[in-house]
Amino acid sequence: MAKSKALKGRIRSVTNTRKITRTMELVATSKLKRAQDRVVATRPYAEALRGVIADLVTPELAEGFPLLRQPAPPSKGGPTRAALILLTSNRGLAGGFNANLIKEARRRMESLEKAGYTVDLYAVGKKGVGFFKYLGRSMAAQRTDVTDNPTPDHAAEIMAPLIEAYSKGELASVDLVYAAFISPLTTPPTTLRILPVEPPAAKAGAARADYILRPDAAQLLDRLLPLYVRNTMYRGLVETSAAEHGARRTAMKSATDNAGEILDLLKRTYNRQRQAAITQEIAEIVGGAAALQG
Repeated sequence: MAKSKALKGRIRSVTNTRKITRTMELVATSKLKRAQDRVVATRPYAEALRGVIADLVTPELAEGFPLLRQPAPPSKGGPTRAALILLTSNRGLAGGFNANLIKEARRRMESLEKAGYTVDLYAVGKKGVGFFKYLGRSMAAQRTDVTDNPTPDHAAEIMAPLIEAYSKGELASVDLVYAAFISPLTTPPTTLRILPVEPPAAKAGAARADYILRPDAAQLLDRLLPLYVRNTMYRGLVETSAAEHGARRTAMKSATDNAGEILDLLKRTYNRQRQAAITQEIAEIVGGAAALQG
């Protein structure tokens, strides 16, 4: 009897858990659709911006813009500091999503430190901030206010001090670790070099656009390069947000399916125990009746 009561309690507990995970799966699916739409909406503008910069940049112009200039290595008197931006989520229950991003960030940091750089870490998201605080790792900046709906203003605020520091020659590079959104099931942790800006390569066989420029190319690049850097950061925020919802939906679906399997097993076990108890009671009754007749 005690075992049956314990099984009934577990069945109730697993049933309630399955309801919660199913609800979270549906919420993540709804948020994923909106986040996926944002990812798709950002791509045409980003591609157009890349194309314009590819057409404007020439080797002669590149030397005059700090954001395009490749700094010398530390051994030759170049900057000794490098910045790394890590994007994680503010919430958990997303499988290995945050752990994979943190692992990629640590791998990149080790690579930069081996090359002789001091890494300034910029952590965005409670999970990344909490992890490096636990390790006692100092951070140049931390933000936990970027929600499920990142905006271009968030990207501009994150990049403003980094653009300024790089333009002054204080930083050798700025890398971004984020989750590239390829599909809801494919969101690999990715490291992207934001600064220095590498001018997009023109497509093979494509004719170079012949612009009539007013103002001239130098003035346009002066405005477009910071915009391009901020837009790259914004795309990283948007794709990481979409990837988070995809990972959470996958994790909650797996949890719901597992809860269903456990529930089936518990119900079968409970029914077997109940049947065994009924069979034993019948046997005792029959045995008692036979004894009385004898």
